[in-house]
Order: sequence, then structure tokens, then C-alpha cells
Amino acid sequence: MIPKEILKKVKRIEIQTRNIVNDVFSGEYHSVFKGRGMEFSEVREYQYGDDVRTIDWNVSARANHPYVKVFEEERELTVMLIVDVSSSANFGTFEQMKGEIAVELCAVLAFSAIKNNDKVGLIIFSDKIEKFVPPKKGKSHVLRVLRELLYHEPEGVGTDINGALEYLNRLLRKKATVFLVSDFQSDRDYSRALQVTNKKHDIVAITVIDPRELDMPDVGLIELEDAETGEILSIDTSDHSMMNLYTQYTDSQVQERQKLFKAMDIDHIDILTDRSYVEPLVKFFRKRAKQIH
Repeated sequence: MIPKEILKKVKRIEIQTRNIVNDVFSGEYHSVFKGRGMEFSEVREYQYGDDVRTIDWNVSARANHPYVKVFEEERELTVMLIVDVSSSANFGTFEQMKGEIAVELCAVLAFSAIKNNDKVGLIIFSDKIEKFVPPKKGKSHVLRVLRELLYHEPEGVGTDINGALEYLNRLLRKKATVFLVSDFQSDRDYSRALQVTNKKHDIVAITVIDPRELDMPDVGLIELEDAETGEILSIDTSDHSMMNLYTQYTDSQVQERQKLFKAMDIDHIDILTDRSYVEPLVKFFRKRAKQIH
């Protein structure tokens, strides 16, 4: 039995994100994600100007008259949401934690997908595969995806992006549009699995970051606990040399991640928890639409 507070959250997110989808992303999603390609529709008689490469020679021979194959865009997509629910997702120093932002992002993408009659599937992961929801169409299915994201209690604490991508690649044979939502705080190298996934699928990396992970204010001596390892670290935030090292480390992590995505030609979106995620999403859709057209 799903608790009432979870159902209320699902309803709130549905209303909030539905408005964003209708008001902001109307038409944007369709123009960017056009389907897997062209599929055969029918044959018709050859007309002047038709591409001779589309002639169906078997039908033409039987009919003793040239016929051409007609193709239509294969519109239906499979959209896979791969969502990191490791312990670091429970971090947040503003109104919402990283994990809460991730759920709303997934809702926007899922409602955009079903509005265009696409299938939506879900993989929840930590340092293990936590949950798989097979791709399906329809609003009721998307609401189930949201309930799973909100109601699921993670068993693992770490982050294994490598394992999540390998699981996806074994699972799906046909090309899918994959949104990988994570803070990408993984000790294990995932570049090889990312490369393989990028060849098979259309992957978009969405990094959810709390600004305090990048720049810590001067609040004196504090103790930080690594949510994934349990390690406790004492930091003097008034020590400028220590803070400079911290900033250099976080900057290098961001740069390495972005360099990896750029080298593999993977689209990526950075979402900060202290501001709206709508603008970065709109910027992504518009940039990608320009690249296509």
C-alpha cells in the first residue's frame, strides 16, 4: 500500500510538471527527438522526379511497370530514464535535495515523451540495479514511474554508473533515447560503458549539483560525512589554503566530466539545486534543435 503522502507528492509533481510541459516544451520535444529513422510504408507507381534508388524491382517486374517504395518517419521512441538514487542524492543545502530535483526532471521528460506517444522506461540504480520498469506508453504508466521514484527505498549507498549502463545495454536491443540523471560522484571509471552506450543509443547526461559541493562558504570548522562511504572529514572553512585546494579539486572534477562528454560527443545538462531547472532544459532543447536543422 503506497502511503498517502507519496500519492500527494505524485499529484503535485504531475500538476507542476504538466504545466511546464504544456507551456514551455510544447513542440520542442518533438522537433528534437524525431524517432529512430524511416520505415517502409507502401509501394506506389513511379512518378517523374522520384528517386530511382527507391524503385522496388520485384514489384515492378510483376506489374510490368515501375513502382517505388514509400517510407515514413518511424516516430515512436523509447525513452529510458536512468536515475541515480545513491546516498549522495540525499544532499541539499537549498529548498530541495538533489534527488527531489531529479524526480521532477524525470517527470518533465516523461510527460513530454507520452505527449508525443513515446514509451517511457525506468532504471533506478545505486551501487546495484535497484529497480527496472519496462518501457510503456500512457499517463498511468508515467504516474507509476513517478511513484517508483518517490516510494523506492534504496538498498545500496554507492554509485555504479558503469553497472547501470551495462545493464541497459544488455536489456535494450533497439536504439533508445537515454537520460542518465546523476551527480556523477562515482569512484569507478564508467567511460568504457558510456562509450558503448553512446554507440547503441542516443544518450543525454544530466548532472544534478548542489552549489555547496562546488564552493563552500566560510562558516568555521565543520564535519562532513560522505553519504556513500560513511567517512567523516573535519574541514576548517576559514582556512583559505584548504578551501583553495577544495575548489581546485571540485573544479577539476567538473572539467574532467565535461571533457569526457565532449570527447564522446554526448549532450549534457548541468542542473543546480538553487535555481530553476526549466531554463537549462529549454536551452538544451533549443541548442539540439539547431544542430538537427
